[in-house]
Amino acid sequence: MITINIPGKGELILKNVVLDFNGTIALDGKILPEIKEKLNEISAVMDIYILTADTFGTCTSACSNITGKVKILKEPLGSTEKLKFIQKLGANKTIAFGNGTNDEMMLREAILGIAVLGPEGASFNALTAADVIVTDIVRGLDLLLKPKRLLATLRG
Repeated sequence: MITINIPGKGELILKNVVLDFNGTIALDGKILPEIKEKLNEISAVMDIYILTADTFGTCTSACSNITGKVKILKEPLGSTEKLKFIQKLGANKTIAFGNGTNDEMMLREAILGIAVLGPEGASFNALTAADVIVTDIVRGLDLLLKPKRLLATLRG
């Protein structure tokens, strides 16, 4: 767990990290550079979950060296399924990363939603639902490895 006390917002106790796969940690079904190492480092203190519709059919093999769980979505759009997943984990202790319209509800529901404006871009809905917007997933994951950066961004 990571605990961050944010002036004006209170204490955040972060236990889970939920990440969209394509567009967030992967491009065209391939994990972006540095992601495996960062996620494995974070997995020492938080539980990692990767959600995907698995458009390219590569998620399970691409994530095989990541200490975390992969969940292949059953619904064609995935929005509601992602939201229910966050709720089941406990939205009040879950941070979510995403970039697509189907990530909007989970970004809004999570205690901390981070929209990733990566090489695939990001939907307007994801950007407006998030608490924080990052220019790429590496910078986003660094917020968990260096939580004072989150404090500086979110303090009231």
